[in-house]
Parts: sequence; structure tokens; C-alpha cells
Amino acid sequence: MIVLRGNSASGKTSTAWRVRSLFGDGLAIISQDSVRINVLGEPDIRGGVNIEMIDAMARIALGRGYHVLLEGVLAADRYGDMLHGLHRDHPGRSSFFYLDIPWEETLARHSTRKKAQEFGPEEMREWYIPHDVLVDVGEVVIGPENTLDVTARLLLDTVLTST
Repeated sequence: MIVLRGNSASGKTSTAWRVRSLFGDGLAIISQDSVRINVLGEPDIRGGVNIEMIDAMARIALGRGYHVLLEGVLAADRYGDMLHGLHRDHPGRSSFFYLDIPWEETLARHSTRKKAQEFGPEEMREWYIPHDVLVDVGEVVIGPENTLDVTARLLLDTVLTST
């Protein structure tokens, strides 16, 4: 299982899909936004239903032999307990990555997305959590100097070494 976290517009979803294109079948992508927004229509709140649903989806996919790439903002204060539980219950089989992108670069990346028409800098400033790294899971911090391809290859290599 790979957990890829970071602020909005940091490149999580693009990276996840690049990893899928390189890996092929057998990789389940679980997107926090897809579950929270598309499936449940739920705000990102402490104790939200999406947290339990994401946990269940990851466990089911792992139990059925899939590699899992869980991606989202997954803020430590709301999702930390769930993520620590997944890590604890899958020892040696989970890797955590955090895309640590500065605010200015986040805004620049957001301006290139279709979502830029849905929300702007004001909303993003409210959501932005600088350096929200999880403790006790060995989360690898990836900075803005890494390209999409370099980051995807790093995650893919993690999947391949666990097979």
C-alpha cells in the first residue's frame, strides 16, 4: 500500500494515475476526493463517513490481492488515526509519501487545472496546511524539485519492490 498525501494542487492525483499507467492492472487507486465528494457529497470534517469508507476500501482491496495507492490531502488531524491503523495492520507493506509543495508553487500548479474554475486562492489558503507530515510511519517528503515522472517512478519502484 502506498499513501500519497499533500495539499490541494500538489500533484497527487496526476502522480497516482501516472503510476497506474506505468504499473498496469492490479493497482487500486483510492482517491479521497472521489470518495468524499463524488460518492458521499461530504465536507472534509473530523469524523466524516469518508474516513471509515476509505479505510474499508483499502482493506478490502489489499485483502483481495491488489496493490493500493491511496491519495488525497488526508490531513493528519482528521485522517491520522485511520492512516496509522492501516500502517499498523500492514507492517512492512505500506509506504507513505508527502508532497511538500510551497504555497506559491501550489497556486501556480492550481492555475493550470480545470478545477481552477471551481475554486480559487482564497479557498485554497483556508485548506493549505504547511508540512503536514505524519509521524511514526516513515513518511518520505518529496519537494517541488521532483518532476511528475520522477515522483511516479519513486512510487512505482516502491510497489515493484513489494511484489
